[in-house]
Amino acid sequence: MKYYKCLLLPIMFKTTFLVAQNPISPPGVYIADPSAHVWADGKLYLYGSNDESTTYYCSWTHHVLSTSDLKTWDLIRDVFSSKGAKDQVPYNDNLLYAPDCQYRNGTYYMYYCQPGNDAEGVATSKSPVGPFTNGKKLYTKGINEIDPCVFIDDDGQAYYIWGQFTAKMAKLKPNMTEIDSSTIKDNIVTEKEHYFHEGGYMVKRNGIYYFIYAHIGRLNTPSCIGYATSKSPMGPFKYRGVIVDNSHCDPNNWNNHGSIVEFKGKWYVLYHRATHNSYIMRKACIEPITFNEDGSINEVEMTSQGASGPLNAKTKIEAEWACLLFGNTYISAFSPNEDRLTNLKGGDRVVYKYIDFPSDINKIEIRLKPGKNVVKIQLVMDQTWHSPFATIDIPGTLNPNEWVSVQANVKPTPGIHGLWLKFSGDGDTMIDIDWFRFLN
Repeated sequence: MKYYKCLLLPIMFKTTFLVAQNPISPPGVYIADPSAHVWADGKLYLYGSNDESTTYYCSWTHHVLSTSDLKTWDLIRDVFSSKGAKDQVPYNDNLLYAPDCQYRNGTYYMYYCQPGNDAEGVATSKSPVGPFTNGKKLYTKGINEIDPCVFIDDDGQAYYIWGQFTAKMAKLKPNMTEIDSSTIKDNIVTEKEHYFHEGGYMVKRNGIYYFIYAHIGRLNTPSCIGYATSKSPMGPFKYRGVIVDNSHCDPNNWNNHGSIVEFKGKWYVLYHRATHNSYIMRKACIEPITFNEDGSINEVEMTSQGASGPLNAKTKIEAEWACLLFGNTYISAFSPNEDRLTNLKGGDRVVYKYIDFPSDINKIEIRLKPGKNVVKIQLVMDQTWHSPFATIDIPGTLNPNEWVSVQANVKPTPGIHGLWLKFSGDGDTMIDIDWFRFLN
């Protein structure tokens, strides 16, 4: 299910890829902090930070993801940079953290942030995918923090939102590049009352203002996307709960950051998952969400299927589509365009939700790189551990330096199920997995 076509744009690279599942960031690309917008052309655009190392957050460039159907995505690279040949931040060469974008009167405004005293800035373009140019500082009266969001209300007033631990908010002047400092208000939402950590984002639905943010109310980590609601854009906001929690996406996961958006009559939450056994190297993901009559949002689980329906058991299911990881294992890249499930050890469990199993399958094929020890993989539907529907035995005699395909019999279990894989064996990094599929 990987399809790539590279086109050279005037100063950017555009890659089209088919990825109807999570994560929606393509292999080898780590887009975090997704801020979602639907513009006049009807497409969904994601603006986010671009991770490139496990030793520091983000990078000096921004990419954009866009789609017209949630299946075929365009990755437009290097739409904005803070240093190098395409540098559009003349006053420093600092990293670029989570951005946002807004549109007014024929111009797209990218709001970016950086560490230190030059935190807030804005650049402009005539295209939603850039290039964004002429970066300039946004003066916030000395309140320099991170994670900007710009919300435009029905009356045309634009609001600038930013902050860590407490959310700050102010009106933007009509030029969209200056803050009205007389309107700055702190404590819009707070860590104490709302579990706010960072990553504010706002939308309006049915007269209710939804403040979306990284929520630190579980496990003492900001692993959730939480929300609060109000009848006024600057509050007061009432805490409402969690939309999605990315715990167990990686053994060393730390944060989350995202948004919600309506696209073609349905609503979705965008968020990210960590990879590489790190806080960083994060990938954007998507889940459908629903609202109740009182305006509350039902919490959703992380899935492998994302915005699409259940995965087809007969197609290749990439190992990196796992939505829950328990134990030591994590996702990492093994080539520029290929990810893998690695560092698998005895007792680890991996989950894929959800897969549509037809009645005529009787085998599983799995592509893996073996270690030097004997490994057993038990496959279980929906945590029915007393009745595994397949067992794969990997001998310790295979070449540990080569990828191989292994097959095993399965017990037909038709229907839509969550698939759990449990690993038994000794030694470090017993096997790596690239993909699997079911055969008849």
